[in-house]
Amino acid sequence: MATENHSRDMHTRIFHKLLQVVPDLLTIEEYGKSEVEGYMDLNLDVLNRTPSKIVIALSHYYKHPSGDMIPDPDMVVVVYPDKEQAEALSYQDLYSFREVYGPAAQADTNAKRSLNDFLNAWLRNLAQQGHRINSPKVANAQMSPGTFKTPGDMAELMS
Repeated sequence: MATENHSRDMHTRIFHKLLQVVPDLLTIEEYGKSEVEGYMDLNLDVLNRTPSKIVIALSHYYKHPSGDMIPDPDMVVVVYPDKEQAEALSYQDLYSFREVYGPAAQADTNAKRSLNDFLNAWLRNLAQQGHRINSPKVANAQMSPGTFKTPGDMAELMS
């Protein structure tokens, strides 16, 4: 019971830290990006959205000398807006890939604890670094005319 309460508390903390970094999380449709000078860009992709959950990928990438983009890290996170909870599903970097729920859909409790601890600390660091991802529509409304920040900006202008 204590472990279940700890997990629920952790999932709630992750949810609220995620909202600090991604204030438009509940309405963002496809993607977002945060650029903070001196830090790696933070990318967000909405992978799936249903009425009860949102699955996102959060990532930093760096360009390897070979030209390949390397995740450092790339995490998949599930968000339960109605419960105000979120949890890590997977983690990947240059050296490893870990997932909480394997093919049998049974949770690897060590991976679950480890990945959620990492996600909680990473989100705290991202917030302290000043990362914020807003909906591209909000960001585009604040851009000066003729400035394009995303591939969709040009298409939106042309329509």
